[in-house]
Amino acid sequence: MNTTTIAGGALALALAGAGIAGTPSVGATGSSIAFDLQRSPGIVAAGCLTQATAHVTVRSTGPTETMTVDATHLPASTDFDLFVIQVPNAPFGVSWYQGDLQTDASGNAHGTFVGRFSVETFAVAPNTAPAPAVHSTPVADARSNPPFAPIHTYHLGVWFNSPASAAAAGCPSATTPFNGDHTAGVQMFNTGSFGDRFGPLRRLVP
Repeated sequence: MNTTTIAGGALALALAGAGIAGTPSVGATGSSIAFDLQRSPGIVAAGCLTQATAHVTVRSTGPTETMTVDATHLPASTDFDLFVIQVPNAPFGVSWYQGDLQTDASGNAHGTFVGRFSVETFAVAPNTAPAPAVHSTPVADARSNPPFAPIHTYHLGVWFNSPASAAAAGCPSATTPFNGDHTAGVQMFNTGSFGDRFGPLRRLVP
């Protein structure tokens, strides 16, 4: 799996779930920010992977940003999917698939992603247009988009790539659409310690 990904991807539909609040912490130096992800509400409620942590650094390079994600104490040799999302917990809102994280034999993961990860990050659909219907199960692709005005997406979420991997780690085994063929597992990490309208990417002004 490639850990360097040019930003882009597909809009993902939201799923139901509960949210939790926390105390955000963002370190900013010049044109860079750094912050921690937290375990998602479903992971906390299940009491699984209690030692798992993840840290993010975003640096402006001018026309784009470079984001690095480092995670520890995850299941060994397991795939995860990173999304930039509108709000950290369900219903998630507009969600962009950025790329993959894969843990090594010790349960550590490192990923580097290049794209627009700053106050300028947004999606827009000026009007309805046809969309390719590539997948029909378990979550069918939409055949057209709803129109919407610019929506900023300042949060991050990391999902298990498969329900089986989540179940093997003692976590919930629900299926979600948060991977390339819409057969992902539950959310592992997010930026839920930040307010819904104040995700950490908003802090970086290139």
